[in-house]
Amino acid sequence: MSHATTGPVCRLDLLTSETTCSRESPWPGGSATSRRVGAVHVYQLAFEWTETNRHWLIEVPIRIVSYGVIALIARLALHRVIDRATTGRAGKTMAVDEESQANRPPLLRYLRDRAASSNARKAAERRRQRAQTIGSVLKSTVSILLLLWLVLAILSVLGVNIAPFIASAGVVGLAIGFGAQNLVRDFVSGIFMLLEDQYGVGDNVDLGDVTGEVQSVGLRITTVRDGDGTLWYVRNGEIKRVGNMSQDYAVAHVEVPVALTADLDRAELVAIEAAEAAILDPAIAANVLGDPEMLGVQELSPDLLILRMSVKTRPNTQGAVQRRLRREVLRAYDEHGIALPYPQGRIHAVVGGRTAE
Repeated sequence: MSHATTGPVCRLDLLTSETTCSRESPWPGGSATSRRVGAVHVYQLAFEWTETNRHWLIEVPIRIVSYGVIALIARLALHRVIDRATTGRAGKTMAVDEESQANRPPLLRYLRDRAASSNARKAAERRRQRAQTIGSVLKSTVSILLLLWLVLAILSVLGVNIAPFIASAGVVGLAIGFGAQNLVRDFVSGIFMLLEDQYGVGDNVDLGDVTGEVQSVGLRITTVRDGDGTLWYVRNGEIKRVGNMSQDYAVAHVEVPVALTADLDRAELVAIEAAEAAILDPAIAANVLGDPEMLGVQELSPDLLILRMSVKTRPNTQGAVQRRLRREVLRAYDEHGIALPYPQGRIHAVVGGRTAE
């Protein structure tokens, strides 16, 4: 077999007038050495290209993914902490009847509890609702803050100058603060109302412009239904004062008119005895928290005087107790002959052809 041999091959560069000679292989693919040199050259180019763009192909994606994972883990951890603080255990609730100060969730231990404690189940449920509402607000705040941090971190990784964004956010926040200051005030007032337990659903309150029963309590709006059945929507930021007639206890005041000629000592004694007998009735006994107290003469006029006594009752029950005590006192006065003003009605006389009292 004959082997093809080649001599040197010379090339003339017309621009530089230089002649270059080399020995080439007759095979189409060239020699193994030339192929290895070409492969090494391609590898070097790829390595240099990767080294140049390593920041964008490796570091940037890894940092973005890392920030995302950190934000997600932080969100889950903080939400779990908030759940444990508001419910005691994540996803679990405690028995209301067996709840005690030591077993309450951490957040419930520090919430001011000024509601009447006569109904333990109702009071515990009210505390739990307050804690869950505050927990939902905290969760939303945490999520928004983590999202803002993640966006700024990604922009920083991408090489974007975040200083203008922070400055713009400050300007926008200032503009929103001026434009929506009433809205912000409503939310802040609502949060403090929940923390301080100023009132809750079912309480009878006096908000200044409206008095009635609270139907719902939100972070921005409180709805109250007055005695005529009108449903009022009151913004929390507009509430300057709150008079809650359903917390702790109420006081039933009973005023009874008697004649000026009546024996005051005997009238007071008969009224107290009648009130003490009335509060023993099972119909109202559960609503009375103390003994009746005679306060004495409340008002004196030319034709009558008014005796006043009071008794402590459970919240929202003073009206029923007042009506029952008035009935029993008037009945006792009639039985004991205590004179009332105008027993025969007012006397009418004819003066100058006209009827006058």
